Amino acid sequence: MDPNNRGPEEHRHDGDAHAPRQRPPRDPLTPDFGQHAPALARTVQLVSGDHLLTVNPVDGSEIELCPPTERPGRPRKLAAAERAEVARAARPPVPPGPARPELPLLGRQEERERLVRLLARGRSVRLTGPGGSGRTALLDVVAQDCADLAPDGVIRLSGFHRTADELLYDLFHAVHDAPLHRPERDELREAVREIGAVVVLDDIEFGGTALDELLDATPECAFLISATPDVPAPSAESALEEVFLDGLDRAGGLELLGHAVGRPLTEDESNWAGDLWFESEGLPLRFVQAGALLRQRDRLRAGADAFDEFGVFQEPPADAPVPAALGDDIPLPSLAEGAAPVALLASRLSESARATLRFAVALGGEVPHQAHLPALVGDTHADAALGELVACALVTPVGAHYRLAAGVRTQLEAAGYADDLQGHAHTAARHYAWWAGHPSVTPERVSAEADALLAALAVLVPVTTPPAEGEESTAVLLARTAAPAFAAGLHWGAWERTLRAGAEASRLAGEVADQAYFHHELGIHALCEGRLERARAELEASIGLRGALADKRGTVAGRRALALVDDRSGNTPGVGAVSAGPVLGATVGDEVPAARHEESASPPGGVPASRPQFPQPAGPAAAPATLVTHRSTPGGTPSRAARGGLRGLARRNLAAAGAGALLVAVLGTVVTLGATSSNDAESPSDRVGVNPSASQDGGDGSLGADEAESGEDGGTGSATSRPTDPGPDGTFGTSDDPTPTGSATEPQEPSDDPSGTRDPDDDDPSGSPSHSPSKPPTSPKPSTSPKPPTETPTESPTDPPTQTPTETPTSSPTGTPSTSDSASAPTETSSSASAPETGGAGSPGSTESVI
Repeated sequence: MDPNNRGPEEHRHDGDAHAPRQRPPRDPLTPDFGQHAPALARTVQLVSGDHLLTVNPVDGSEIELCPPTERPGRPRKLAAAERAEVARAARPPVPPGPARPELPLLGRQEERERLVRLLARGRSVRLTGPGGSGRTALLDVVAQDCADLAPDGVIRLSGFHRTADELLYDLFHAVHDAPLHRPERDELREAVREIGAVVVLDDIEFGGTALDELLDATPECAFLISATPDVPAPSAESALEEVFLDGLDRAGGLELLGHAVGRPLTEDESNWAGDLWFESEGLPLRFVQAGALLRQRDRLRAGADAFDEFGVFQEPPADAPVPAALGDDIPLPSLAEGAAPVALLASRLSESARATLRFAVALGGEVPHQAHLPALVGDTHADAALGELVACALVTPVGAHYRLAAGVRTQLEAAGYADDLQGHAHTAARHYAWWAGHPSVTPERVSAEADALLAALAVLVPVTTPPAEGEESTAVLLARTAAPAFAAGLHWGAWERTLRAGAEASRLAGEVADQAYFHHELGIHALCEGRLERARAELEASIGLRGALADKRGTVAGRRALALVDDRSGNTPGVGAVSAGPVLGATVGDEVPAARHEESASPPGGVPASRPQFPQPAGPAAAPATLVTHRSTPGGTPSRAARGGLRGLARRNLAAAGAGALLVAVLGTVVTLGATSSNDAESPSDRVGVNPSASQDGGDGSLGADEAESGEDGGTGSATSRPTDPGPDGTFGTSDDPTPTGSATEPQEPSDDPSGTRDPDDDDPSGSPSHSPSKPPTSPKPSTSPKPPTETPTESPTDPPTQTPTETPTSSPTGTPSTSDSASAPTETSSSASAPETGGAGSPGSTESVI
């Protein structure tokens, strides 16, 4: 149990030829003064339904669809020997010290035989009795009698703090060999439907419809259920048999007291026991505790000579004579002390046992494991305190651990054992946080202590405050350390409760990073459980918090999980919120409100195109270039395009393919016309810059240049501005004055720009040509300027063309050659998947759509 002594296999060096570097030995007297290497984060990968879950305690768990190669096969059932080993591990540990004789089951023979008969016929039974009536002892005996009734034997389960779904998973893992596998709900029900066993379920806490679902899911099992009267009763349609357990009669109580003392009772003790039976209503627990009182009285009466003779840690023999010298000095307990004997019993225990009781009261009745007691109490022999508590019947087994018996916590609180409740809870939480995060502690061991850890969180979370500088919140630390262990140990009920407690504690402590982690894990848990809306809400909260912290790795993990939520939910456009990426079936004209990331979101009205990518026909039939965005219908109703589904998507694909073919034809025509008209002196291609960006002027249909004036958005080159000064490429724009700003016959002054395109007043050092050529004059004029030299192709001519077409004929099959940059058009068009220009002969109303 000592986590400081770790084996080589826990460092992942077992059998490895590369041994770790040996460190110099430290002084054994001062082991804590050395520098400890930070422990690596423990990650566990498991399969949950269709998901592959990687539990990451640092950035948050990652989830993805499980690849087919990682899917586990059909789990096999455990053999009889393996089931016995699982059942032994589920039992509470044997307390240290001398073995105490087991008390016989008295006065329960009739109930015992009835229970066995009902279970043998395949009937399920609910045993109801008050706390301390001996329900657990009766269940143990009946389980031994029914060992050979069912093919899968007897399965012992604990219903303490368990739901119906958690019990189904506990039953599945008790019968099947499925490590690190948590099947989905349908697969789970199919597996448990084939289990044929006698299920002994103790301390159940639910009834009604939930109990009916548990029984219906396991038709081949016979249940023996134990409950207290305050648990909801089964439904009227349930086929459960009810058996009520009362207290013992007077003779049975006296006989049980004699077995508990270990000797025959005196006449005074018998009279005292008779009064105790009337006061306690015959509950067996009260007689066992009264027997402990009488044993303590005998020990005090024996004196020091008896302990020297038989040893300090040994009990006197049952037939040893009672010394008469001290008989009158130690009277019998009063009737009130016999009916409520906890305070008197605790006062006669060792200091370690009393300290253990204080921790148990602080933890809501949960007794820590005996291996934790030396660290909590501060005594190396404090593990023996559990044996004292079991011998006095102050604790009782619950599942795989011990808990204060019925009524003990109330009596201890009245005796002053709850004075420093928060202090003891804080000490236990600090210890459990260190222990649960240690690499040598397995998730199964942490899951066995789940009730104690959750009890510590229940005490500390409501009183959490922002810690001082340099410190951390104990509740947040414990929840952050224990939650991944519960997830890896498949104890998902404790995992969810720990995450919720941690989220509340981190909120009260002001720890935003931890709060984001807990919300992320809650989203992962909800996704694995199939609660997609809850998962989306938790993941979006986590992404928002991590975005505020600039936590890129955590944000990426959250977005991946959120995308999986959208994929699993199967949202369609207009129905439900979609938060990651486009949805299959979305067509042009529909908008997915949350499908765009923050960094790529567009304005509500769409982004206007800066310039058209292709020439458009002139005249009233021409339409300006627009950018089509997805629009959502009001009220979340699917639009007509959304109702098209995959058919609409196929039409889009066909339209995109046709657009690509038409684009290739148009570009081929442009290149061909440019190549064939290279010898024409009047060719417009010799009078236009190498990178023009011509746009259709809505007035006269001529090719005008883009304007460089800044608009409201602060950008340049919008579709409505016109530059009047030379641009970065050396060309001149046009203003409202038709007179050209430059003449081809004017000599150009030399400049430092070797290409001749740099304007001295321009602040852009790159000199990249981006402006359009100047608007040509309306009157023809022969060109006198020489053509640009071939070695400087970047220099734009300044001589305007002699003729300019004023109107594009609509009857031309190919249209006017485009003056736009042919190299940039395919890139921009193909990347945006736009619908190409179809305006040609017979299509006056066509428009260009760029997405």
